[in-house]
Amino acid sequence: MSSDKVLTFTPPTVEAIADIARPLSRAERIWNQALVRKGFILLLLAVLWQLYARQLNNPLIFPTFSESVVALWQAFVHGELGSRVQTSLTILLSGYAIGIVLATLLAALANGTRLGNDLLEVLTAMFNPLPAIALLPLALLWFGLGNGSITFVLVHAVLWPVALSTHSGFASISPTIRMVGRNYGLTGMQFVLQILIPAAFPAILTGLKNGWAFAWRTLIAAELVFGVSSGSGGIGWFIYENKNQLEIAYVFAGLLTVIAIGVAMDSLFRLVEQRTVNRWGMKY
Repeated sequence: MSSDKVLTFTPPTVEAIADIARPLSRAERIWNQALVRKGFILLLLAVLWQLYARQLNNPLIFPTFSESVVALWQAFVHGELGSRVQTSLTILLSGYAIGIVLATLLAALANGTRLGNDLLEVLTAMFNPLPAIALLPLALLWFGLGNGSITFVLVHAVLWPVALSTHSGFASISPTIRMVGRNYGLTGMQFVLQILIPAAFPAILTGLKNGWAFAWRTLIAAELVFGVSSGSGGIGWFIYENKNQLEIAYVFAGLLTVIAIGVAMDSLFRLVEQRTVNRWGMKY
């Protein structure tokens, strides 16, 4: 004997539909903002820092967050931290720009010829694993005690990650897009600038972010090792000087400045990504 089961559909009640469509409360809308959540994380880290430093009670080892913030304010308003930041960013931007130009030319050459592709593969295999700071002693011999030596190691830090990402982006472009450019009669750098770079922009942007991060770390390390350049040091030298004077709160103020600039640049890259890659539907 068998019995047939009849499946019945019970429509949702009005109360259930109203619960699903319930508008978010003001607290939920505020918490859905990424900036608010990240701010909460930063506040929590600051509180933990303050509590740990107060329990340790040794300003020569670990000053409190409030002491570091006061030192940061005094270093900017009454000290020379502002000029040190300007010095570091000036050197960084020059090395970053040169590295981007060289990386673009190298990736374009690798995209155009097999010999250029082999050249890029060989050079990246040789120099990409080499830490940029390891070239600083040679740079001092070649370029002397000046900005040229730091700029050289910055170019090395930027060149290879940007070149690799750009070349990878060029290689992922479909033949159809390339044929469109050829049909318009584009060749050489016109083809690169108007076809390859826009189509490969997501990969290029990733390379630019990595290049910036490598360059920023290299700059601070070089200033810590190298010291004063042309009579005025950067943020790294500010940290080193205050460490020698046992002004540990000012050391942490310098570190907070490095972190703040890094966070600001990461936010800038995210904004560029939202205005370009995400808006164009090129996220992959």
